[in-house]
Amino acid sequence: METRGHGWEREQWQVVDAEQGPSDDDLTLVVSGEFLPGEEAEREATTPGRALVPVRAPTVEEVLEAFREWMRLDVADGNASPHTLRTYFSDVRQHLEWLAAQGLTPAQACEDDLKQYRAGMVERYAVSTVGRKLSSIRRFYGMAMARGALMQNPAAGLKAPRDNTARHERVKYLPLNTVRRVLAAPNVNQAKGLRDKAILVLMAMHGLRVVETERLNMENVDLEAGEAGQIRVFGKGDKWRTILLIEQTREILRMWLTARALMRSGSPAVFLSMHWNGPNERITTRGIRAMVNGYLEDVGAKREGISCHALRHSFATLSLAAGGSLLAISGALGHASVTTTQVYAKIVDKARHNPAKLLGGLLE
Repeated sequence: METRGHGWEREQWQVVDAEQGPSDDDLTLVVSGEFLPGEEAEREATTPGRALVPVRAPTVEEVLEAFREWMRLDVADGNASPHTLRTYFSDVRQHLEWLAAQGLTPAQACEDDLKQYRAGMVERYAVSTVGRKLSSIRRFYGMAMARGALMQNPAAGLKAPRDNTARHERVKYLPLNTVRRVLAAPNVNQAKGLRDKAILVLMAMHGLRVVETERLNMENVDLEAGEAGQIRVFGKGDKWRTILLIEQTREILRMWLTARALMRSGSPAVFLSMHWNGPNERITTRGIRAMVNGYLEDVGAKREGISCHALRHSFATLSLAAGGSLLAISGALGHASVTTTQVYAKIVDKARHNPAKLLGGLLE
């Protein structure tokens, strides 16, 4: 029996051949009788030899499986990063489970339901996080519409709450002394400590993103190139950039690679998960975040807004404050435009020209 896709519309019915009975897969559109609104389906079912059967609503897992396939084909023209896909999937799963808890399906959800969901998120998350999650939800409903699973899009007019905080005020970075404590926290007398320190150094002193650190392969590292070695980083927009190391960071990376060689791992990854009871495979982004957060907690720096990405912000802010070139920092970060990097100039300028500094003598 030929099928045409999924249908999630509320109060739909399936008209089928009476002798044949309903389709084995109640989610499919059947040529012998397409999903129709109730009244139209009833008229169609009066035709001799036809019968009217209700359509089973898909489960959360079935909807998610359809969404997974849509994302694979549509997001970033079929070339989305695994991290992007995981983020979309996690956000949509959370939304679908909330709908199910309210006794609703995606086909039954209306704009007011989604506004209620948004209100609940505003109470739990930062504005930026709410905005990202709503973007994922809009993507989900847009895909469902485009694939013919829904007749209307309840998320079409759903807006994210406005964050009136200036962009440079939202950037979270660590003071120089705190970064120094974080980098000193790993125990370099152990292989894991060497690995952790190498990761922390690349993020805090060279500005690598978490996913860029996770993707780094052995073939991307050349410790003999240039003045102090270099690494090739695969970043946003599927763009490569070259990061120039300094003597201190090259030595830390060399120490880790020496320890890594003793593990005889077959993985091409620079940084391994280091499971001693199994094969040492590539560390995941989740593993990196958990490791970094652990060291932030150890030095008392873990608080709201401070996470892995704060190390990248710290690199940009502290190096600019020390006299670094905005253009060079922009290149190291992999920004498409130096305009994006200027947010750090505002942070440094605000601290450098703090008018309160002129009044320090009042307390002497």
